[in-house]
Amino acid sequence: MLTVRGRAALAAGAAARWASRVTGRGAGAMIGGLVAMTLDRSVLRQLGQGRRTAIVTGTNGKSTTTRMIAAALAPLGPVASNTEGANMDAGLVSALAANRDAGLAALEVDEMHVPHVSDAVSPSVIVLLNLSRDQLDRVGEINHIERTLRAGLARHPDAVIVANCDDVLMTSAAYDNPDVVWVAAGGTWANDSVSCPRSGEVIVRDGRDWYSTGTDFKRPSPQWWFDETHIHGPDGLSVPMELALPGTVNRGNATQAVAAAVALGADPVAAVAAVSTVDEVAGRYRTVQVGPRHTARVLLAKNPAGWQEALSMVDRTGAGVVIAVNGQVPDGEDLSWLWDVRFEDFSGVQVVAAGERGTDLAVRLGYADVEHTLVHDTISAIKSCPPGHVEVIANYTAFLQLNRRLS
Repeated sequence: MLTVRGRAALAAGAAARWASRVTGRGAGAMIGGLVAMTLDRSVLRQLGQGRRTAIVTGTNGKSTTTRMIAAALAPLGPVASNTEGANMDAGLVSALAANRDAGLAALEVDEMHVPHVSDAVSPSVIVLLNLSRDQLDRVGEINHIERTLRAGLARHPDAVIVANCDDVLMTSAAYDNPDVVWVAAGGTWANDSVSCPRSGEVIVRDGRDWYSTGTDFKRPSPQWWFDETHIHGPDGLSVPMELALPGTVNRGNATQAVAAAVALGADPVAAVAAVSTVDEVAGRYRTVQVGPRHTARVLLAKNPAGWQEALSMVDRTGAGVVIAVNGQVPDGEDLSWLWDVRFEDFSGVQVVAAGERGTDLAVRLGYADVEHTLVHDTISAIKSCPPGHVEVIANYTAFLQLNRRLS
């Protein structure tokens, strides 16, 4: 039940959101929540009451997995979800306020916000995807994030934790909880988990298995996993899974989404069918016409692990590849991570460097011996390619800017 003050705060937030939209300043997902929270700091807790909520967190894949969970839960009833990707408190308030009658919620939440958001909404399920370096100038080292998550999860022993057992750091965060559903969701990036987050000992890898030397901390046996054609689950469950989204990483996201939805009461076969229909997530993966001579598919990559996955999805047989990089606050202003991305894999591919920090990228491509040109404006960079299909990979604000222009 909302208090009188809570209702007044949400009304003011709705007015601010409307004003933001009609004046063309933005979608209003943040300003509406900020106004409501300023007037009533307990509004998130009030909006979270009486719902069965799934929280999704991790460095990469939050938006996609949340979208898939919302799709899988839809047959059970209305689902509130922050589909616009605003994953801090204000965005969560806006998402829940927009669908107050929904008994279910699927919320992507910034890693550092999970503990206090969980305290507010008492989630039924918490999904842990992966942890890797991202915006060190904002959130700090990932071992600090893991410890923060671990402490936050310990305050919610009744929640079901759906955790990626292929990710050492997320496994550590979930390891002590009484109710964990382990998912082999994959993860090819291991550079940030060479040592045990609990003991500092070396992590030894043997195929998909891993263990910490000198301790009993090791990869748990998964209850859910996937292969090239099926998703597999408890009690011999095996369901064909053909996704609309590309890449092995999205098969892992889908597997965690199905496991989370099933934990909330969804039928597994129906859940697999639902996640398979997701074909676009806030502009990601969509193909658009750019002028009369080009089509472009837009991929988002924000950090070394995400770039590695995005680069594996790129179709290198088209007319060209455009890589757009900004260095604004939401991206992380320190772009030293460019040197951790294996751009050498683009040897033999003509690349156009773009974005506000296109020059930094061009230097990195030069050291990688990748043929490239520099065109700072991303639309112009696409049009500079020969006629045909262009693959575009952009980091966060470059992606947002491009989507606004394409829309």
